Amino acid sequence: MLTSVSASLLLRIELELIMGVAPVFFIGHGAPTFAIEPGVLGPQLTILGKQLSGITAVLVVSPHWQSNGVHVMTTMIPETMHDFGGFDPALYKLKYPVIGHPQYATEAGQMLARAGLEVSFDNRRGLDHGAWIPLMRLLPEANVPVFQVSMPVTLNTADALRMGQALAPMRNLGVLIVGSGNLTHNLYEFRQSGAPEVDYPAEFTNWVREAVKTNEVDRLVNYRSQAPHAERAQPTEEHYLPLLVAIGAASIKDETAQVIEGGITHGVLSMESYVWGMTDES
Repeated sequence: MLTSVSASLLLRIELELIMGVAPVFFIGHGAPTFAIEPGVLGPQLTILGKQLSGITAVLVVSPHWQSNGVHVMTTMIPETMHDFGGFDPALYKLKYPVIGHPQYATEAGQMLARAGLEVSFDNRRGLDHGAWIPLMRLLPEANVPVFQVSMPVTLNTADALRMGQALAPMRNLGVLIVGSGNLTHNLYEFRQSGAPEVDYPAEFTNWVREAVKTNEVDRLVNYRSQAPHAERAQPTEEHYLPLLVAIGAASIKDETAQVIEGGITHGVLSMESYVWGMTDES
């Protein structure tokens, strides 16, 4: 049952697409099991995805593709990468058979280069699980072209914000920009069997939610010194940085984020997600 997305929000999606500006998502992609265990978030993404009829392509920034400089995927038919191990064998049989969009990928790379980033192109790269697994929930028919933009290994929160700002004009071409990550991502605790219940994922998520809803970008950039349990929630930052990319991409318009509540999975992975460009103003 959809609880976080109202009927007026869905109507606003259609209006935004008619005006030619695609939305922006930050999606908590969780563990690879999200592909077969939809949880709270999965059905909500599917309902939202059904409203995205005007989308020309999807650009994904995922923590599972990091590189020296920025790499942009120009692959015509990207393979489905199973870049994880030790999970249900059923996961390794899944495919997300989309095509790429080399033209838009090239344009995205040019935008990043004009912003001063070192850019190269990769015509062999496939879709990592940070891209295809959430897209299986959002666009299960795999009927929209998809390409990825990598995260530089040196990326920090301020640079991630600027990266999203540089990519923002892609929205005017109907390109849906998706930052895929997780607000909390402590792999050590995730891998512990029988770990005790902890409160910090919810507390950290609540702090981020309030900052996102009130558009306090500086707080989100400087979360490491301001948010509760920041270092425990994000021992390394790569799963948090796509949030800043999404916020930067949302900056071309005065947009308020809509919260898509996803709950906490495996005790420590926040699935909270956000969407800009289709918010309910009531």
